[in-house]
Amino acid sequence: MGLPDDYRLMARIRRFEERLTALKDAGEIPGSIHLCNGQEAIPVGACRALRDGDHVTATYRGHGWAIARGVDLTGLFAEMMGRDSALCGGRAASPYLSDPGRWFVGENSIVGAGVPIATGAALTAQRTGSGAVSVVSIGDGAMNQGNVHEALNLAAVLDLPLVLVVENNVYSEMSRISDMVRVKQLAERAAGYGLPGRVVDGNDPDAVYDAVAEAVDRAREGSGPSIVEAMTERLVGHYSGDAQHYRPAGEITAARQREPLARIRAAADADLTARLDAIDAEVDAEIEAAVTAARAVPHPDPATAREHVYV
Repeated sequence: MGLPDDYRLMARIRRFEERLTALKDAGEIPGSIHLCNGQEAIPVGACRALRDGDHVTATYRGHGWAIARGVDLTGLFAEMMGRDSALCGGRAASPYLSDPGRWFVGENSIVGAGVPIATGAALTAQRTGSGAVSVVSIGDGAMNQGNVHEALNLAAVLDLPLVLVVENNVYSEMSRISDMVRVKQLAERAAGYGLPGRVVDGNDPDAVYDAVAEAVDRAREGSGPSIVEAMTERLVGHYSGDAQHYRPAGEITAARQREPLARIRAAADADLTARLDAIDAEVDAEIEAAVTAARAVPHPDPATAREHVYV
């Protein structure tokens, strides 16, 4: 992928999240949503390093990862609306959506819980000899969760093909990560597991790609897990409705100058700017078409409420 392709995919994620916000405000989406505005370069760069069959597990802020993995936009919107989508039939909504057909293991609303799940996928890949790699994203706060430590230790001991991507937006919900840990960078903790750890600019899809591709190659050749810490900032609250009173004045305004899409536009000449404008228009049309199609998906039949509860 080149710059226009990366821009298109990041713009698709950004516009999806913005449209989701409008639908939530209009009452078309039940429940809470957690958006990734400003963090788009991380899933775009990371998923560029993957191939078919590689699994991705995300946090509850995982819409961008799903889109970067190729999950259908209409299905995503329909699922968020609680409709009978082809993904999870409206049962998962935002926090639990998954798409095995696109190797998207899914989201999880329990902080850090994706790591043991992704470790299981990595163990399966190793035992079956499939050559697949399991990539899992977590937020900075999840690095303090016990199950993350346990899963990483197991993955390290068994040399599992696991890549952990820490999306460090410097806030663990409403608390600054710098107030919660003693290390300067969370990637320093990799040494405790005997793993390589790398810190990258999470607003640069090429930087993310380079780091994740190296980690994926290492995992695929049997050398075990790696940790990639991608530094970024979110442009929205922790959840829909978060007033963000805990953020200093001017912080979000400054972040908007550094975010991935703004950075590309700031460096673009006239010809590239025109091309990016055209991409934005195409993405807008694509998103609106997906919303229209999602609204046509019926709601689940109440008679099926007890389905998928037991195997």
